[in-house]
Parts: sequence; structure tokens; C-alpha cells
Amino acid sequence: MGKSSSLVHFSMIFFLIFLHVSPLLVTSTPPPESPFLKCLTSNTSFSNQVSNIVFDQTNASYASILQAYIRNAKFNISTTPKPLIIVTPLNEHHVQGAVVCAKSIGVKLRIRSGGHDYEGTSYVSKEPFIILDMFNMRNVSIDVQNEFAVVQSGATTGELYYNIWKKSKVLGFPAGVCVTLGIGGHLSGGGYGSMMRKFGLSIDHVIDARIVDVNGRILDRKAMGEDLFWAIRGGGGASFGVIVSYTIKLVRIPEIVTTFVVGKTLEQNATELVLQWQEVAPSIDDRLFMRLLLQPSSSAVEKGKTTILANVNALFLGGADELVALLGKEFPLLGLKKENCSEMSWVDSLLSWANFEKGAKPEAMLDRRTNMASFLKRKSDFVEKPISKEGYEGLWKEMIKYDKVGLAFNPYGGKMNEISSDATPFPHRAGNIFKIQYSVTWKEPGIDVDEKFMDQTRKLFKYMTPFVSKNPRRAFLNYRDIDIGINNFGNDSYQQGLVYGVKYFNNNFQRLVKIKSAVDPGNFFSNEQSIPTHSSHKS
Repeated sequence: MGKSSSLVHFSMIFFLIFLHVSPLLVTSTPPPESPFLKCLTSNTSFSNQVSNIVFDQTNASYASILQAYIRNAKFNISTTPKPLIIVTPLNEHHVQGAVVCAKSIGVKLRIRSGGHDYEGTSYVSKEPFIILDMFNMRNVSIDVQNEFAVVQSGATTGELYYNIWKKSKVLGFPAGVCVTLGIGGHLSGGGYGSMMRKFGLSIDHVIDARIVDVNGRILDRKAMGEDLFWAIRGGGGASFGVIVSYTIKLVRIPEIVTTFVVGKTLEQNATELVLQWQEVAPSIDDRLFMRLLLQPSSSAVEKGKTTILANVNALFLGGADELVALLGKEFPLLGLKKENCSEMSWVDSLLSWANFEKGAKPEAMLDRRTNMASFLKRKSDFVEKPISKEGYEGLWKEMIKYDKVGLAFNPYGGKMNEISSDATPFPHRAGNIFKIQYSVTWKEPGIDVDEKFMDQTRKLFKYMTPFVSKNPRRAFLNYRDIDIGINNFGNDSYQQGLVYGVKYFNNNFQRLVKIKSAVDPGNFFSNEQSIPTHSSHKS
């Protein structure tokens, strides 16, 4: 072992010993002898700010910063592995320093933008790790004349929407309906929302990006090259570096849009409604997005009985009269009337979809809703052929049996059918009629409770096997699901990555592995479901 590697090894041991001292020792900043702090101070511009952005386990603010963006309460318990340090960069130079220093002392780096990854991979690790929490990097710059925006990865979708609205009432952006999503994770995984049938995914509108690579370099699209630029638009940015900002092309929207929610129970012929929905929703006018929400509900007809409620939740990029006429012809079982519809601006439709109270102002989207985690489990599927009536009747029985798990059906068609499956790493394009999200949320803590609800979700998922995509059974990266495979980073790391990789990326997985091997051959940027390298395949 050479002198330099011996020094790094010694520093690492000292670093870990120091960070596991008693939490009763509270200091305002990590002490000066901390190897990471020393390194960061030496390897970043604005070094005078370092003491304000580094929080170790003895810092009084450590716990509140860690917990603020934990979105799954399962990972907010005492036994969850905690980061050695949290770094909250204020600029790109701080990010550069954090990457260089974490790599130099051999500590894993987890990158968190909004914390919405369902399995906590952005803020939990079994190995010693540091969180790079991007929440301070939230600038949004809107260029109305050229119809694009530059948005930092720590901004939320709500902050992006609000800033667009402040500058223009006829520009928008197709992204998620949840307004607390971190831009970094949301866009790097695909970006999915209620305008996808008209405009496609968020990643289909990314025209540039800035990323800090494994060597600490800041690269834009030209500097990183088209392969890496392709990879970070749907392949998961955390496998390739730290994305600090995206440049996105905005889309033109009408000044008035229409929303509605119409629900029917089994007693009101919901089964026939769902059968007609799956035929109509993927093929109708691409300005219309009709999400179908299925959930167990107490029957109004028979006391003590559970039924299924099917809610159609829609956004139409046009007026109510045109929408009612369209659905009267194409989707008569819905029975839509004008009084069911609400005409409003696009920004007000965002507030409606995000379940804000009626009359809420756009400023409400700036609330990051920190420290509001519930326990949850999510899974996903893609459906390529209509499901039979018998299939749905069996599904109702399963859902009533488990009583808590809901399903969201998101229709495809429109623009999604026009974009090639290899245009971005996100492969789930033409050939799919809708995507399923399995969803269960609960408040009660406890291992037994966790297992109960997760087991119910898995059983419902198993029931759906004959009706969804096969070879492989596909999944959506933004709905991260550890059940479909995990990487333990052993000698078979590539084979482990292949298991979940083809489900998320299908034929695009091998190209992602090739790019990963070129830009991060040492696999520094990794998590339980990251892209592996070719070197792990050879070993």
C-alpha cells in the first residue's frame, strides 16, 4: 500500500470514529480536524460558507434537516441508518467539493432533491454515507420570449409552476401533479403528469443540463456529450453524477382548461364504466387526460358492505362545452354534464389536482410541506391489452379483501405513441394503453403494520400478473420499488442490476451500462437500484 492510500485509509478510520461520538456533544459546525470538512474547505470556492452547509451528527440542526425531506415515514425511525454528514450546497462549487471529498475518503454519497423516491434511496444506505441535500439550490429562471426555463435540481415542481405562472398565462410544463417533487429526481426518472398525452414526459422537453461528474467537473450538454445527456433524461441521474440544473422547453397551453371528477360504485355500474374507460382513455383527443382511481369504499346501498369506487379525474386543455360534447359521443357511460366541469386557468388546475382547498392561491405551491411523511408502499405496472370483465371482477374481490390498497390507472396514447422507445432511457411508449400505480398509505407505526400493508400490496400485484406486461414485467423508475430487485454490490453486481434494470429500462439498459462504465468506472455514484458497470459484469 502506497503512502497516499495509507493516508486516505487512516483519515477514513479517523473520520468514522469521530462521527460516532456521543450525540450529547453538540457543536455549531464539524470540528476543524474533520477530514471531510478540511477537504471541502480546500476544494471549493466560497469556502467561507462551508461551516454553514455541513452538518454532522453532533450538530443541533442535523436531525431537523435530515427529517425535513423524508417522505416515507418507514425511513424516519431510530433504526434507520443515518448519514455521517449532511451537506446542503448553495452553489455548484459546493457540489463539486462534496463529490471530490466524499470520493477521496471513500464514503458513499446519496443525492436528495425532494425525497420522494418511495424506497428512500436518496437518504438511506447500509454503508457509511453522506447526504448531498440540494434543497437550497432552487433557482428558477424563465425566458418567456424564447419559451424555456433553467431550473435547479433542488427546486420543486410547485416552484417551477409558480414561476412560469408569474411570467406567462399561456406557457406551462408537463410534469407531475404533486407540487413537492424535487426537479432533480423527477426529471431524471422521466417526469409524468396530466399533460403527457398532449406533450409527452418532462424529459422530452429537456434541452440542456449541468452535471457534476465523478471527477468534480461541471459539464453542460456540449461538454458531457450526447450519450450522458441521453442517460440523465430518464435513466436516473444519481447513477451518473449530481445534476445541478436542467434547461427545459416550455409548452403553449390555452388560457382556459377544464377539470372534472366523476365517480361511480359497483352498484352504479362501475365495472362497465371501467371497461369503456380502457377503450376510450388511450385513444381519445390527446388534449384530454383521464386518470382512473380505484379504491375500496363503504357502500351507500348496503350498510357494513365494502364496494369499489371508480373515480375519473380529468384535465382537458380546452373548454367545458367542447369536453361535454366529446365525452357524450366517445364515453357515454360516464354521463358527464357541464355542471360536473370546472373551467379555470392552468395554474388553478394544478392546485385542484394537488388537492388544495378551493380558492387556494398559486403561492400555496411554494409550501414544501416538510416533515409530513406517512408510511407508504408503491408499485407499478404497464398494461398492453384491455383487461377482461372477468379480470376486473376478480380484481374487485381482491381489493375488497385487502380494503386499503388503491390503484391509479394513467392512460397512454397521443404523444406517448409518437416518441421512440429509445429516444430516452424511458422505454414505456407505444404499445402501452395505461400504467398502473398500486398505492397504500398508513399512519400507524410498527413492523407488523408495515408487513401487513406491504403484503397486501404484493398480493394484489401478484393477482394482476396475467393482465400486465411480460418478459420482462415492466416498472416505472419514478415509482421506485425495491421488490423488483436490489444490488448488493458484490461480484455479481451486474447480474443483480440486470434483474431490475431491464424492468425499468428494457432494451435501453445495456446502453445505460455502457455509458455508466465510461463516465463512472469505479461505480462511485451508486445505490440499491443504480446502473451497474461493465467491470462488475467481468468480475
